[in-house]
Amino acid sequence: MTTNPTEETANDAVAPQGVTAPPASAVPAGRAVLVLEDGRRYVGRAYGATGRTLGEVVFSTGMTGYQETLTDPSYAGQIVLMTAPHIGNTGANADDMESRKIWVAGFIVRDPARRVSNFRAQRSLDEDLVEDGVVGISGVDTRAITRHIRSAGAMRAGVFSGADFELSDEEQLALVRAQEPMAGKNLSELVTTPERYDVPAAEGVERVGSIAVLDLGIKRATVHYLSEHGFDVIVLPASTPLDEIRAIAPDALFYSNGPGDPAASDLQVDVLRELLRDGVPYFGICFGNQLLGRALGFGTYKLPFGHRGINQPVLDKRTGRVEITAQNHGFAVDAPIEGEIDAPEGFGRVQVSHFSLNDQVVEGLECLDIPAFSVQYHPEAAAGPHDAFYLFNRFRELVSNRSTRSTGAHAQEA
Repeated sequence: MTTNPTEETANDAVAPQGVTAPPASAVPAGRAVLVLEDGRRYVGRAYGATGRTLGEVVFSTGMTGYQETLTDPSYAGQIVLMTAPHIGNTGANADDMESRKIWVAGFIVRDPARRVSNFRAQRSLDEDLVEDGVVGISGVDTRAITRHIRSAGAMRAGVFSGADFELSDEEQLALVRAQEPMAGKNLSELVTTPERYDVPAAEGVERVGSIAVLDLGIKRATVHYLSEHGFDVIVLPASTPLDEIRAIAPDALFYSNGPGDPAASDLQVDVLRELLRDGVPYFGICFGNQLLGRALGFGTYKLPFGHRGINQPVLDKRTGRVEITAQNHGFAVDAPIEGEIDAPEGFGRVQVSHFSLNDQVVEGLECLDIPAFSVQYHPEAAAGPHDAFYLFNRFRELVSNRSTRSTGAHAQEA
C-alpha cells in the first residue's frame, strides 16, 4: 500500500498595492483520499465538492482545455486526473462549456489555482465543481499516479472527503471494489438529449442537406461545425428507433462521441447497419468510430489506459501526413491496420485510414464501396488542435457528390 501524505500549500497570488485582486477560488482545507482498487491510497486535500465519488480513474495529458474536458459527456463515469500540475488559472466561463454540465465522476489535480487570472473568466473552477457536486482531490503526486495507471492500467477508484474521509481504509476499499467496471457499461442513455432538437445550416453557407445526428454524448462544438458546413442538423436521442430515422429521410447520418463500452450498444449498431444498407452517407467520431467498426463486423476491445489529451499523434494513411489530435477513448476497434479487408458483415472493402503513432491503435476507418468513414479522435477539437478539421469538409464533399449523382440519375430517368 502506498500513501502520499504530502499537503503542500498551493500558490497564494497577492495583488499589487492599489490593484483589486480577482476573487480567490474557494479551495477547501479538508483532507481527502484517492483509493485505487489495488489498494493504493493517495492522501491530499479536498477540492470542489466534498463527499464520496466512485468511477474509473483515467488521466488526461492536456495542459489546457480543462473546462472542455470536464463538460465532455464522454468522461461520464470516470475520475479524471490532469497530468499538467497547475490547473484552474483561467477559471471557467459559459462559452467554453461543451454540454449542459460537468460530467466527470471526480477530478484529480496537483496544484489548483488559488486565484483566477483571465479576462474571460466568470467564476473559479472549484466553484463550478461545487455547483455540479463533483468531488475532487488536490495536492497529490499526479505524476506517480499516472505512472502507476500506465503500468497497471485504468482501474476502479474512489475519492473520499468530508465525513467519508473518516471511513476506515477497509470500508473505502470495499466501496471501490463493489462498483461495476467500465467494460460492459452502456452510458449513452445517461448523457443523451432527452428529446429531438434542430439546428439549421449556418447563414451564408451553401446548404448540403439534412443530417441525422445520434447523440451518444455529443459536444456543442460538433453540432456547431456541422451547421457551419451546410447541414441542417437534427439531433436525436441515443435510443431513437430505425423507423423514426427513416421517416426523417436524412441526407446523411452522424454518430457522435460518447462514454461507455461499444460492445454494450447493440441497438445503435443495428440501426447503423440498416442505414448503411440504405446507402445513407455516414460520418462517425470517437464512439461513432467504434460503432461503425461493430456494424461492419469487427470487434472492439478495452485499451490498458486509453488515449486522453490534446496532443495525440495520428498518421493519415491517405496523405501520409501526421496529425496532432484531441482524443478521449478507452476502447478501440480490432481491425488490421495494413491493406484492404472485406467487411465481415458484407459492406464491401474496408481499410484502416488512420492509426496512432504511439501504439498503432486503429484511429480511423474508411469504407471503399459505400459512403462511410469515421475517426477515433475529435476533429472539432474543443479543446485541442485543428489538424483534423478537414474531415468536416471531406464529409460535406462526400454528401454533395452523392446528391449530385442522385439528381443527375433522376434527371436521366425523367
